[in-house]
Amino acid sequence: MKFIGIIPARYASTRFPGKPLALLGGKTVIERVYSQVAAELDDVAVATDDQRIFDAVEAFGGHAVMTGTHHKSGTDRICEALDILGGDADIVINIQGDEPFIQPSQIRSLRACFHDPATQIATLVKPFTPDEGIAALENPNAVKVVVGNDMHALYFSRSVVPFLRGVERGQWLSRHTFYRHIGLYAYRAEVLKAVTALPQSPLEKAESLEQLRWLQAGYTIRVATTATATVGIDTPEDLERAEQYLQEHGC
Repeated sequence: MKFIGIIPARYASTRFPGKPLALLGGKTVIERVYSQVAAELDDVAVATDDQRIFDAVEAFGGHAVMTGTHHKSGTDRICEALDILGGDADIVINIQGDEPFIQPSQIRSLRACFHDPATQIATLVKPFTPDEGIAALENPNAVKVVVGNDMHALYFSRSVVPFLRGVERGQWLSRHTFYRHIGLYAYRAEVLKAVTALPQSPLEKAESLEQLRWLQAGYTIRVATTATATVGIDTPEDLERAEQYLQEHGC
């Protein structure tokens, strides 16, 4: 199977304009993301609607694709990029352009999901740990995933699911394994094209989670676990924390 990684990158971010071109340890955020995954894939491309990002990617030796400005999600953008690129990729990996510390092992875990020919979509989860505390579990920005015995996602939610009846909330993390969603997706190429053609679903609108559209339409999402936390950059303050993380851990 041929695996291609596509990194959607916009310049116009409400909370952090120009984020992909922000410097982190002397390199742009988008270059760090690209470098972290390039060795694990047959091809990698950045999908952007901004000439500045396109030029920056080409300048460090990466591959960039110009896409439209109308896309509402990164999934829509990578689907257009795939059409532009053409080729014969079997699996497309949607790599978040604001997570410069993504690990090659996480890409390998996603790839392994497709050893099963029935896998349509794959994603990653990380168990919450008791030391994170109940506040981390209850944070609506930390999306929770309920996983079946077959390692397929049953549901994604911003609420804490499942609810542990009869258990003090302070004990929940020690009494049950809750999973945090890591927003890295891989799709069979034909499935990517199919799910981007779907209309928004009621569950998606309710939780503002795109993956619920796919589940509600009957697609399956295979889940792999990772022990590695991601460090996303949404704000300038996050960039400062990422600088500190880079100094402490390297990349």
